[in-house]
Amino acid sequence: MEEKPVLIRREGNLAWILLNRPKKLNALNADMLDLLESALEELDSDEGVRCILLRGVGERAFSAGADVSWLSGLSVEEARTQVSEKGHRVVMKIRGLSKPVIAVVNGYALGGGCELALACDLRIASEKARFSQPEIRLGLIPGWGGTQLLPRVVGATRAGEMILLGGAVDAEEAHRMGLVNRVVPPEKLDEEAVRVAEALASGPPRALAVAKRLLNLSLQGPLEEGLREEAEGFSSLFSTEDFKEGVAAFREKRRPEFKGR
Repeated sequence: MEEKPVLIRREGNLAWILLNRPKKLNALNADMLDLLESALEELDSDEGVRCILLRGVGERAFSAGADVSWLSGLSVEEARTQVSEKGHRVVMKIRGLSKPVIAVVNGYALGGGCELALACDLRIASEKARFSQPEIRLGLIPGWGGTQLLPRVVGATRAGEMILLGGAVDAEEAHRMGLVNRVVPPEKLDEEAVRVAEALASGPPRALAVAKRLLNLSLQGPLEEGLREEAEGFSSLFSTEDFKEGVAAFREKRRPEFKGR
């Protein structure tokens, strides 16, 4: 029987949420977002769980972001409600949990994958990790919080470079710019993540919950308003010729020719 695309694995007072589409670089679709939201709700209500770790299955990718085959052909309204706002619910769920969430980044964290990592409280990366917001190359913008979260984490200058140029940064550069908390060799990644998770799990849950809430509050300037604007901007681009060209070029493995239409 085929395994579910989102798995929960409990280890004592820790719980792993595993994105389980390794052959697709753990690319996300609507079903996975629903399952991820349900997993977060389940673990938040489980008093035996003190810390959550989010990881991609396999060694190639944390998540390559939204599955392009899912995005192709959506209307503007579908893009807003079924993609952007659905992703926003997951991002806000992670940030709103009373328990700390650690992103364990084992490879590519691209687009929505990078945004999921940004939503987490801490990010621990393998030396092989790479981070990118490449949506501009499809004629889009980040749709799951990147325009709002990335500047809050790394500052407007570095966020602008990542979002406007769509390039990637390696793990060491991500560490220097404050995108990740620590970088370790690939074979030490899970060990280090568990070590940090156990330190959090041994802490005072109520104080950690309050600290997390206030840390997030300190970054807000109205995040919800920013997310609404992001959803409108993201979905509006689904009607453009440039988006269609970006998807076609991606599938045909060629450089896109954007026309500004």
